[in-house]
Amino acid sequence: MRLTHFGHSCVLVELNGSKILFDPGNFSHGFEGITGLDAILVTHQHPDHADPARLPELAEANPDAVLYSDPQTAEKLGGRWTGVRPGDRFSIGDVEVTGTGGEHAIIHPDLPMIDNTAFLLGDATNPAQFMHPGDSLYVPEQKVDVLALPAAAPWLKISEAIDYLRAVAPRVAVPIHQAIIRDEATGIFYGRYSEMAADGTEFRVLGEESSVEVA
Repeated sequence: MRLTHFGHSCVLVELNGSKILFDPGNFSHGFEGITGLDAILVTHQHPDHADPARLPELAEANPDAVLYSDPQTAEKLGGRWTGVRPGDRFSIGDVEVTGTGGEHAIIHPDLPMIDNTAFLLGDATNPAQFMHPGDSLYVPEQKVDVLALPAAAPWLKISEAIDYLRAVAPRVAVPIHQAIIRDEATGIFYGRYSEMAADGTEFRVLGEESSVEVA
C-alpha cells in the first residue's frame, strides 16, 4: 500500500494495482490534474471533502474512474456518481470496497444529520487494509490495518479521538482532517495520539504531497 496525502482528508491510496482518491475537498491541494485514477470516493457532502469547484473537473479528467459517495452526495452530484450505503460491497480492480458507518458525527443537536459513508479497502483475506471514516468515529467489526484518523474537527474532542484510536487499534494510524488548526498546533494533537494509542499502533504523520509505503 502506498499513501499520498494532499492535505486535510484527501488521500490517494494505491493498493493491489488500483489508484483510489478519497475526499478531494476545498482545504486540500495538489490533487488537481491527477489522471489515471481508478476511482474517486467521497465520504460526505461537506465542501472540505467534496470541493464543488474542482471535483467536476477532476472527474472529467478521469473518465474511466468509477465515482462513489454517500447516497446524499451522489444524488446531489448526479451523473456518474453512485451512492454507497452501509453494507454495500463492490470491487475496484483487485480491491474490495465495503461501505460502512452511515452518519456524520454530531456537530450540534440542533443541526440536521447528514449521510457519511466510511470506506474499507482490502481483499478477501483482509477486507480492512485501509479505512477512511470521513467525519465519523465509526468502529467497524473488521480489524483495521491502516486507519486515516480524524485529528481535529468542530465535532471532535481530543479525548474522543484518542478513544477512537484505541477502539479501532490499527497497526498504523495516519492523521487527516487537520486543516482547521494551524501547523504550529498539530504537535499538541499528534503528541497525544502518538503517546496514547493502543499498544501495537504506530502513529505516522504523512508529509503533504509526498508518498509513503505503509505496508
